[in-house]
This record gives sequence, structure tokens and C-alpha cells, in this order.
Amino acid sequence: MAICLMICDVISVCLAYFLALWLRFDCLYSHIPQYYRVAYALFILPNALVAIGIFWAFRMYRGMWRYAGYSELVRTFLGSLTASILHSIAITLIFGPFPLSYYIWGAGTQFVLLLIPRFAYRILLFYKVAAFKNAENVSRVMLIGAGQAGQMILRDLSSNPDVHDKVVCIIDDNPNKWNRYIENVPIVGGREDILTNVEKYKIDKIYYAIPSAPSEDKKEILGICNESGCELKTLPSITQLVTGQVTVSDMKDVAIEDLLGREPIKPDLREVFDFINGKTVLVTGGGGSIGSELCRQIAAHDPKCLIIFDIYENNAYAIQLELRKKYPNLHLEVLIGSVRDSRRLMNVFSEYRPQIVYHAAAHKHVPLMEDSPCEAIKNNAIGTYKTAYAAVHSGCERFVLISTDKAVNPTNVMGASKRLCEMVIQSFDAKIKAGKAAEIPALSSHISALKKNSRCPENAHTEFVAVRFGNVLGSNGSVIPIFKQQIAEGGPVTVTHPDIIRYFMTVPEAVSLVLLAGTYAHGGEIFVLDMGDPVKIDTLARNLIKLSGFRPDVDIKIEYSGLRPGEKLYEEKLMAEEGLRRTDNKLIHIGNPIPFDADAFLEGMESLADAAYRNDPDIRKAVRELVSTYQPDDIPESLGHNEKELLHI
Repeated sequence: MAICLMICDVISVCLAYFLALWLRFDCLYSHIPQYYRVAYALFILPNALVAIGIFWAFRMYRGMWRYAGYSELVRTFLGSLTASILHSIAITLIFGPFPLSYYIWGAGTQFVLLLIPRFAYRILLFYKVAAFKNAENVSRVMLIGAGQAGQMILRDLSSNPDVHDKVVCIIDDNPNKWNRYIENVPIVGGREDILTNVEKYKIDKIYYAIPSAPSEDKKEILGICNESGCELKTLPSITQLVTGQVTVSDMKDVAIEDLLGREPIKPDLREVFDFINGKTVLVTGGGGSIGSELCRQIAAHDPKCLIIFDIYENNAYAIQLELRKKYPNLHLEVLIGSVRDSRRLMNVFSEYRPQIVYHAAAHKHVPLMEDSPCEAIKNNAIGTYKTAYAAVHSGCERFVLISTDKAVNPTNVMGASKRLCEMVIQSFDAKIKAGKAAEIPALSSHISALKKNSRCPENAHTEFVAVRFGNVLGSNGSVIPIFKQQIAEGGPVTVTHPDIIRYFMTVPEAVSLVLLAGTYAHGGEIFVLDMGDPVKIDTLARNLIKLSGFRPDVDIKIEYSGLRPGEKLYEEKLMAEEGLRRTDNKLIHIGNPIPFDADAFLEGMESLADAAYRNDPDIRKAVRELVSTYQPDDIPESLGHNEKELLHI
């Protein structure tokens, strides 16, 4: 394409100044003086080659002329003007002055001839696409935003024959733009006019193109759009504007998190990655949704070595391929193993000596764990104990536990097992701070993995911390993928209870908090994220149906299946007894741990491990003896309904 343009430009430059001479002398070649004809013939080709160099310097061969617009016009004008000035100076100095009209007509004609091949393609494409998009099978689009991004989207839609969409109206909150036109498309009003104009213009799709808008404004506008029943798409961020080009392909479906209506958590991660840089980092459960995002962010900031430890080989292999492709110089170790395997853990810790551990390995599906409670205890509680013991034994500096709001006043085994995990790290931390790390007992199943008489060192310095957050949008097992699949299948969408509510956060937010906790931990803290107001799952399902272009209970039915075993109507972020302390980030808090007898708890873990490995059918009773806030569903029938509800709260 650039070579063709250069050839056209050489012809344009040569032709422009010949036409200038021809016009000056009454459009008769024989009237042009011999001197001018010879001077032109000797000068014009070297001049054209110099002009090509000038045009290259003005980036006239790097643009995408399918999207030619104002910036391309300006570059062409400046390049042509510069070439014309140099032409006038050079030919005058070498051959003497030419007629004044030669300089003027030559410069003007050159500029016009340079524009023709650059804009002809777009003009022809515009008329071709315009004719195509007047057809009945084209979707009618409302564009939200008349700014730079919106204009780029409009331009791309107007010139792209592969996209069967046509913008018929634009919405913008700036009243100075109302009743004006962009590319012959009217700006019809602000956000309050969205629904009226959806009906007036028979809109099929709405494109939201204000990537820099505050989240509250975005939530409100998308909420209004959501009521229209139209298909919604949006720009994910302002990053496209940095490249100066936004196209329809950059648009994505509006995600349900776009409607949560709070600013994303954005802690300053410079200190986090200064802490990680040059250290050996181990991520257990590194193939999962949280674990893999941890690995991505850690890998981007030059650890000495990143170790991914996971029992599920497919997930581990997928993140291994991704990281090796993106970070070819990363020292990456991907190890298959279980946190329930003492020998494997001790081998990994003794060989690699990780300085930081992010413990994300866990069973987390509440109903499945209710059916297999001993597996929840083995993997979550006992697995955390064994991993933490190996960390202390090997001299690890930081141990960060990934916890959950389901650990607060748990009514299910999964939540209780995660509360046990929190108590494990609190107990270990208390022993280390008291200088009694050697008193931390190794579980019976763990002792055979240790060298004879080998205990945790008295001067152990591992700092333990837990990070507690709610449901993660898009994670494995999240309701969002399940709802999307049900919608794709035509419904029904199943919600357990019309009043059930949950706190939500995104995977990047969760990982940022985990990393922050690992950096600022002093030992024993439980970091808690203020996730804003909880969201009703029923509302979430209805919004997702609307975002998909359907009507709840009309096109897609919603069915209520009833609470599952161990499921609460709502989750709590913190037990009332713990209280909160602020951090530098107003949305991140630290819970003051509830005091308990660490010695008694550590002794009790031995009995709990024995019960779990015996697959004791009464394992819930053993858990309840250690976790005083655990209130399982098998509450004695002698309690009244109100008393049961209070216990669940």
C-alpha cells in the first residue's frame, strides 16, 4: 500500500507543476518557453524524490486510509506545503525565477492530487457501505457518547462493510452538542432521553463509548440502557485511545460487573512488587481463577522464581503455557501435587525455599462440601496446616491465606473449614511471636515426612496473614457463567431464593488485595475488603437476562430452587466481635482477631485430622468443638424457627 502511494505521489508532484506551467501559458504546450520546459524536465524528478522523503517524515505513508480523517488531512497539507516551499526555493536558486502563478498553481494542484488517492478509497467505501446499510437486515444502533471514542466508533461503523450495524442517533449529556450532527447522525439528547429515542428510532443495539466516565455515571447510564431491552456493548477502558484508534472490534458485551456501581479497588502496588521483585514465590492452587491471576501479576514484576503448585494438571499446564509465552525469561516452575501430601510439601519447600507463599488451594463449592465434609476438612483445614508448617520449617518470610466471607459465622462445612484455616495461621503467628515456634505440633500424618527430631526452629520468623473477601465475578463456580449458560440454552435461570444477597468483587480486585496483604502484613491480621452494598442474586440474574437482550419472565423464565444445604441468605464480612481498623486505603480494613486458646486449638487439630481421615460421619461435631461460631443446618429441632434464624445470623 505504501509503495503504491509513493508511486502515485511521484506522478502527482510531476503532474502538478506541469499543469501549473500549462495553465500559465494558456493551456498550450507550444506556448511554454523552451527555457522553462528544459528547467522543468531537469528539475522535476529529483524534486519528486525529495518530496517523497518529506512526505515520509510527515508520516503520510503510515496511516490507515480506510479511516482517513482530519489528522490525515492536516499531515497531507503540511507535507505538501513543505515540499512546495522547498520546490520554489530550489528551482529559483538553480534556474532563476518562474512566473508567480507557477508557484501558486503548482502548490495547490499538488495538494489536491495528493489527497485524491488517499481519500478516494474512503469515499467509495462510504457510498458502498451506505447503500448496503440502508437494507432492512441491518441493526439500528444508538451511540452513547459524542466524544473522541464515540466519533471513532461511528467512523468505523460507517466505513466497515463487515459490520451489519448502522448508527441512527447519538446520546450525550453535554447540552451544547444537542441538535447537532456527527457524520450526518443527529445528537438527540442526554441520558434521560435514552428510552424515548430507543422507541422513536426503533433501536436494536446500544453502544456505550464513554470509557473515561466515573463508575457511578456508567452504572446509571447502563442501568437506563438495560431497561430498553436492547443488546448492549461498551468499551472496556480508555487504553484504546492511547493508540489513537478505536474500532467496533474493541467493543465488548456489557459485563454484569459494569452494573455494580462502585469504583474498582486500586491500591498502590508499587511497594507490593518491590517486595516481590527478586524473591522466590510459591502459589498453591496456582491454576485456579484466583491463583492464576496471582501468577500473572507476580510474573509481570520479576520474581527470582515463580512456583505454581496445583493438583489439577490441565489448569497448571494452561497457565504454564500462557506465562512462558508472555514472559520467556521468567524462571517458572510448575509442580503437580496436593497440599494434603506432607512428603510432597516438605520436598518442595526444602528444594525451592520459597520466601513468599500465597495459599489459594482449596475446595470451595458449598453444596459439594456439604456432601463430602471430610474432604473439605482434609483439603482446606489440614492442607493449610501442613502447608503452613512446611513454610515455617523452611524459613519462609510471608504466608498469605486466601479466605472467604463464608468463614464468618459459618453455616456450612466449607465456611467452617476456611475459618479453621484462619485459626491455623493465627495460632502459628501467636506461637512465632511468643518465640515458641518449636512447640507447633506436627500432625501425625506429617511427622513421617520430617527428619528425626526435626521441629520448627525457635527463631522462626514467618509472618502469617489472611485475606477475606466475597464472591469473585467470573471465577470457577461463580453464578455468572452458570446464568450465562442457562440464558444461552433458553432458560430457565435458576436462583436459589428471591431474597438471597451476596458481596461481589472482580478477580483483579481480589488479587490486588491479596498482594497488598502479603506486603503490609505484620502477622495475624485478617484483611477485609469493603465491597460496598451487597447485590441481590435475583436482581443480578434479571440484569444479566436484560443485558443479553431478553425479557425476564417473558423470554427467559426465572425459577427459584430453594436454598442449598449449608447456604445462607447473606454473607457477613466480619464477625461483630472482631471490629475493624482502617488502613491507608479507605476500602481495605484489618479485623482484630477473636482471641482463642491457641494451644488447645492446635491440640484439637490432631483429633480433627484423625476424624477426617477416618471419614467420621460425625465430623461436623468435631468441627463445631473448634469453631464456636459454626452453626450447621442440623440444629436441634427443639429450637424454634426464630431461634434458628438468629443462629444463622
